[in-house]
Amino acid sequence: MPPKRKAAASEAKTKKAKKAVSTEEEATSDSPPAKASSNGTDFTSEAKNKDGKSWNLKISSWNVNGIRAWLKNNGIGYIGQEKPDVFCVQETKCGKEKIPKECENLDGYHSYFNSADKEGYAGTALFSKAKPLNVKYGIGIEKHDDEGRAITAEYDKYYVVTSYVPNSGKGLVRLNYRTREWDKDLLNYLKDLDSKKPVIWCGDLNVAHKPIDLANPKSNYNKTSGYTQAEIDEFSKVLESGFVDSFRHLYPEEKGAYSFWTYMGNARGKNVGWRLDYFVISERLVPNLCDNVIRSKVMGSDHCPIVLMLAM
Repeated sequence: MPPKRKAAASEAKTKKAKKAVSTEEEATSDSPPAKASSNGTDFTSEAKNKDGKSWNLKISSWNVNGIRAWLKNNGIGYIGQEKPDVFCVQETKCGKEKIPKECENLDGYHSYFNSADKEGYAGTALFSKAKPLNVKYGIGIEKHDDEGRAITAEYDKYYVVTSYVPNSGKGLVRLNYRTREWDKDLLNYLKDLDSKKPVIWCGDLNVAHKPIDLANPKSNYNKTSGYTQAEIDEFSKVLESGFVDSFRHLYPEEKGAYSFWTYMGNARGKNVGWRLDYFVISERLVPNLCDNVIRSKVMGSDHCPIVLMLAM
């Protein structure tokens, strides 16, 4: 069982904060990344599953908002502190030929990168201590795969899929593409994998699923990308197809638990945020679930890392 802990933020503090005007791609393009810092985070854990078995698999996921800027700000130091077995990265914003050598040759890890055709845009990466049986880039559909939004690593007992789900954009200009094409095709891809072995799907999924998952649900509903009914419905379909939002499974009522804050208006200091980053797991992995932690104190991006611990 996950250890007891304090709520992520007080309800009163959240109510006093100003409206979060937008999600990541809308609000952050001109803002510099914060200097990477763990701010006294305790990276140790004694979490166990319901049967009392301690975790032995740790996976971390982080939208770094540009891997080169993240590296310059010592983001890589987080890996040495967290020590994940698998580290998944979204929004690398870096072409294949420009991947920093420090990332390509990260000590103790096998490194995999899926860059967008467009320089400085989207992109994903995966670092793994154990060499996967197989690695796939994209989901096998050309119209989606040129943006470098997904990597799948196959292991003996499970798949790890990391993805950077398309943002619907200012004015919701990509909402139809995202919900009518990407979301549907990705769900079919996940279901196909799940028919073979359990799936751990993680990353910046660009949706706040419930009102509890963002600071200002009323003012953002059907106006801001990441919190439209269409996006909510498509994510609900994933959870109705044999998958589980591991954080809400463990912490169904925890408020103020966010993983993204716009750089504007001191949103992070006020905890005016969104929970956009998830570990979604196959239902049959729920007995293995020990904890899901949001590392809200870890700086270095407009997102913070999230961590999944399983007893495998």
